[in-house]
Amino acid sequence: MAASPGPPGVPITGKRQLVEYHESGCKPRPAWRVGTEHEKFVFRRADLKRVPYDGPDGIAALLNGMLRFGWQPVREDGNIVALTNDRHCSITLEPGGQFELSGAPLETVHQTCDEVHEHLRQVREVCEELGLGMIGLGFDPTSRRDEVGWMPKGRYRIMREYMPKKGRLGLDMMLRTCTVQVNLDYQSEADMVRKFRVGLALQPVAVALFANSPFTEGRPNGFESYRSHVWTDTDPDRCGILPFVFEDGFGFERYVDYMLDVPMYFVYRDGRYIDASGQSFRDFMAGKLPALPGQVPSIGDWADHLTTAFTEVRLKTFLEMRGADGGPWRRLCALAALWIGVLYDQGALDGAAAMIADWTAEEHAAMRNEVPRHGLATPFRGGTLRDVALAMLDLAHGGLRRRARRDTAGEDETHFLDTLFSIAGSGHSPAAELVEDYETRWRRDIACVYDEQSY
Repeated sequence: MAASPGPPGVPITGKRQLVEYHESGCKPRPAWRVGTEHEKFVFRRADLKRVPYDGPDGIAALLNGMLRFGWQPVREDGNIVALTNDRHCSITLEPGGQFELSGAPLETVHQTCDEVHEHLRQVREVCEELGLGMIGLGFDPTSRRDEVGWMPKGRYRIMREYMPKKGRLGLDMMLRTCTVQVNLDYQSEADMVRKFRVGLALQPVAVALFANSPFTEGRPNGFESYRSHVWTDTDPDRCGILPFVFEDGFGFERYVDYMLDVPMYFVYRDGRYIDASGQSFRDFMAGKLPALPGQVPSIGDWADHLTTAFTEVRLKTFLEMRGADGGPWRRLCALAALWIGVLYDQGALDGAAAMIADWTAEEHAAMRNEVPRHGLATPFRGGTLRDVALAMLDLAHGGLRRRARRDTAGEDETHFLDTLFSIAGSGHSPAAELVEDYETRWRRDIACVYDEQSY
């Protein structure tokens, strides 16, 4: 969700400039990389409560503690709100203090796992000193919305006011959800289109395999992925299925048209966020934005605007796969392996494109609507989504095997899929396992989730 406020640049006055921005992301296959982003809830070990920004054990103290590892602070109105380093990584804050690593563009899943492992080593060191812990789940298992403090970021103040006008669960999305996502490259417009279609069609599979948010305010909520459900009542202008992606003629320009119709949140100028909620980027290009009359945007404004659409595949100068709940270290690596295996190998991509080719808009919608509650048991064409998951995993496994990217021990990337094969083979999601533990071993004591699921 964090924006990267762009510097001033050439004024944007026509749609073609926006199309060219997305075209600039085209890369030859040898230059393709993978970037993984993941969020964690920060809590006090003493009472299992989420921590505020300020205070001796708050989020600001945590960020300051991370500086020892070579991170550089990013400040807003004097507050440290993010960290960067010289390896093209960043640490950012979601609205409720969810702690997010945006990883560097890397070549292999092995490197991704090393990056995540080192990040978690660093945060554990600082957290232990502050009496804090971090947990990876798709939805906060215990906190009420009014118990979560807001981070001091200008864009979040604007969104906080706007969200309740559009849906009932937008503030829950901001304060009580965590996700993991994978960012991938494309070679051409045609390659982007195929990957976008396959990624969007198969996002319900990712939701089901990574479903990990079965608790709300200390009790089971009846969902496999409550985080996924939250998105269905956040903001219809910027969330949901994109049927036009599967229509003839879809490409960079059609996506630009879609984003031009997504209402704005803000404009970043001179170190502050200006409220432009509900206003039109088309008006901005015409110099008629009420928030900044007479001004026109730069490409940095477009880059910021792109971050305010919350679809499960999102186009920037790369593609973001956004369907998965937050989870433990091994599943963070597994998500990268899943999408690399399917989308970066031509044979696997061809197979996945063929598999989804005749899926109807109604089937896409039915899967999206049912998977938050039913996960792998979601009905599909006489079977269940578990059947689709097993087929997708076979494609990914073949793609990773053919990639043959090996670590120093000679292992390729296929073993990162093992945890997903186990989930799909059993039909038993991480969420289902958590609920079973809650009802049996934990004796309905939700505090146990912090003991067993913390990093």
